[in-house]
Amino acid sequence: MEPANAPWWTRAVAYQVYPRSFMDSDGDGIGDLGGILQRLDHLADLGVDVLWLSPVYPSPQADNGYDISDYQDIDPLFGTLEQLDQLIAALHARGMRLLMDLVVNHTSDEHPWFVESRSSPRSPKRDWYWWRPPRPGFAGGDPGAEPTNWQSYFSGPTWEYDEASGEYYLHLFDRKQPDLNWENPEVRQAVYAMMRWWLDRGVDGFRMDVINMISKDVADDGHLHDGPPLPGSSLGDGTGSFLCGPRIHEFLQEMHREVFAGRKEGLLTVGEMPGVTVEEARLFTDPARDEVDMVFQFEHVGLDHGASKWDLRPLRMRDLKASFGRWQAGLADVGWNSLYWDNHDQPRAVSRYGDDSPEFRRDSATCLATLLHLHRGTPYVYQGQELGMANFPFASVDDFRDVESVNHFAAAMVAGVDPATVLTALRRMSRDNARTPVQWDATPNAGFTTGTPWLPVNPDHVQWNAEAQRTDPDSVLAHYRRLITLRHESPVVALGDFAMLLPEHDDVYAFTRSLDGDVLLVVCNLSRTPYLLAELLPQALDARLVLGNLADEDPELLRPWEARVLSLS
Repeated sequence: MEPANAPWWTRAVAYQVYPRSFMDSDGDGIGDLGGILQRLDHLADLGVDVLWLSPVYPSPQADNGYDISDYQDIDPLFGTLEQLDQLIAALHARGMRLLMDLVVNHTSDEHPWFVESRSSPRSPKRDWYWWRPPRPGFAGGDPGAEPTNWQSYFSGPTWEYDEASGEYYLHLFDRKQPDLNWENPEVRQAVYAMMRWWLDRGVDGFRMDVINMISKDVADDGHLHDGPPLPGSSLGDGTGSFLCGPRIHEFLQEMHREVFAGRKEGLLTVGEMPGVTVEEARLFTDPARDEVDMVFQFEHVGLDHGASKWDLRPLRMRDLKASFGRWQAGLADVGWNSLYWDNHDQPRAVSRYGDDSPEFRRDSATCLATLLHLHRGTPYVYQGQELGMANFPFASVDDFRDVESVNHFAAAMVAGVDPATVLTALRRMSRDNARTPVQWDATPNAGFTTGTPWLPVNPDHVQWNAEAQRTDPDSVLAHYRRLITLRHESPVVALGDFAMLLPEHDDVYAFTRSLDGDVLLVVCNLSRTPYLLAELLPQALDARLVLGNLADEDPELLRPWEARVLSLS
């Protein structure tokens, strides 16, 4: 990819806002669009180019807005369409773009489409969703009568029995999130019309939620296939039937033709794709294929999982290097990477990959940021990450609000698992860790709300907040500003080739970025152990420091959680 014709997003940095936890403008304890408008100068000061907005559509909030009941309005919880228009205008005035969350694998069960579909087996919209009779030989509603044995992502079967019609509907997630049937062309056209409506309103693109699940592997007779049994469960793994299904490329190419072709320059499409491989991602992000610009993949955030995300495993740094390195190499000549540590579904990076002890929290937060932002791809900053926000100190199961976490605890209790073991996993991996309110200042509710916050504010906000860091040149926030500026100004950071160094080292992560004779050496010590740089990378001793995260550099010693960007040119 030549610098002269590279897309704008190769040098851009995106920022994810989870609205209910970002800023509350009306005192009800829930963040809203008015709050985002109040804090736009924070994003402008940070220097980000894109605001990715998690769902603000009308929703019963069974899954915090990812269960949408109206695709073309704003939930009163978050504000109004007029405020959304104000946000678009305010972002554009600051040179930023708005990326909306597109959730079209499923709707809410309260969406008019599903209400109509459920009303009768003869409904014109019955085939807009996946309805199937009980398994042959079983009575509807009995255990094992589900049309397939698939396990839901939120525990339990993926099928919900509807007594009125005697059939089941499919929901890969919560029972209030029925899956749309993308095999039906009417469904696809309705989705495309909605997307065009948002683009006409000024939105600059979409982050597409679990978009690689929209194509299901369905037999000619309409039959869906069982998955292999899951150990210790009566349910099976259905992912082989719905991850990157047989028509997924066809659907995305059709979407591109119907929605994006011929529109203004500067739009961005990002596909969230659990289970996607490097080889599949090359196809999805190949510009010649007209599908999506980049994908969110999950390989690196699964490296500390065992049989599930709740089965905790230590992260081996060489595994992280192998994963990142494989994606850098796989998309080097075709396609593009998304780069992230945190999002609304992942625990806080400084607690998960770094060291959130008082001694090393600042250093590890800035070290992790340097590592990620110097890779080839578009970095995503999740709200509060630029402040070094950490996991929440949950005292008991009663502190959790996330449907996934609550369901997991309930299922584990039924299975007789030790509550203390389950709670340990929840504390480390629950999505609620990422959803505590952003820490704006040291006041009792961290400047987030004048009311009672929907999820408690982390008590460490007294020390860790935006106000304390805004004018501190050594803060995590200041380091993020420098990283973002470096990507904007340095073509080698945006587009340079990537080469991994020291792949077998347990603590030091090092690589080079090269473009037209300009070579950067990036060295990050992801541990509390100091290392002699001359022994590891002799070429670093004569290099010029471009950016570092620790003051008073000792050229020969790489200190705990130290990161350096060095010029070898």
